[in-house]
Parts: sequence; C-alpha cells; structure tokens
Amino acid sequence: MNLGNLVRIAHAFDASFFFSIAPRLKLSDQASDTSRAQNTLPFYHHEKAEDLRLPLDCRLVGVEITDDAVELPRFRHPTRAAYVFGAERFSLSPEVLKACEFVVKIPTRFSINVGMAGAIVLYDRMLSMGGFGDRPVKAGGAGAAPPALHTWGAPLAKPRGAP
Repeated sequence: MNLGNLVRIAHAFDASFFFSIAPRLKLSDQASDTSRAQNTLPFYHHEKAEDLRLPLDCRLVGVEITDDAVELPRFRHPTRAAYVFGAERFSLSPEVLKACEFVVKIPTRFSINVGMAGAIVLYDRMLSMGGFGDRPVKAGGAGAAPPALHTWGAPLAKPRGAP
C-alpha cells in the first residue's frame, strides 16, 4: 500500500522518473496508485545498489534517520536530484547509503511511513526550489505575490563558418 502511495505522490509532485532497488513488492500489485503513474512515469528497477544509474548531474539523496543526516528544513535541495527511501520497517542498506551524496532526515519524534516521508520531502523540495512568494508576516495573510515567470531570450549561436 505505501509503495503505491509513494508512486502516486511522486507523480503528483511531477517527478521525472521512479526507481526501486531490490524491490520486495511488485508495483503492479499496488492498488493505491490511483493516478496510474506507471502509464506516465518511467520506472526503473535495479537488483542491487551498484546497478543504479542516474541521469547526468543527478545527485542521490538518501532519506534516513542517521546521526550525521542533515535535518530536512536545513537542507538545500539540488536542482537535479533523485531521492531514495528505505522500505517500510527497514533502513537504507549500507551500500545505498554509500551511494548517496547527501542524507537527510525528517525531524520527527519517531519514524513515519514511507509514503508520508515521500510527501514531506517532495513538498519541502517544491517550497525550497522557489516559485512562491514569501510567507506573510501576519497569520492567515495571503503573503507576497509569486515571482513572475522567467522569460527566456533568443538562443545564442555562432553563425556557421565564423571563426
């Protein structure tokens, strides 16, 4: 059930792909993915952590409760990132943790399920990557207007045959 929720959350937050390492469950058995993400998102399954291949410049972020993990509110999300979560009632393996460039933890009093953790991390990413105005100072206020969308200029190109 939590795997389907995690897939649905990734789809809702516009993830580019979804991957699993040594999956214990089959995604096709997850009825909780009512968004039908497998019809939209590319899915990659890896038998071992060493088999994991990410897109160019994509940085792996582990979500795990460890002593040296950065608390999520203090973490600057990379522009290109893939997030890896431990299976329910299991931690990330030492091999997966070694592959992670960053490890973050959600500052809660106890462990939460993987679907909830995925929602919190992706929501935090969305907020921290910008596109929203500043929060209001006064409770219940609307806050600042979102910044205007960036308008790209014409591409810069060298004329053919130019030195």
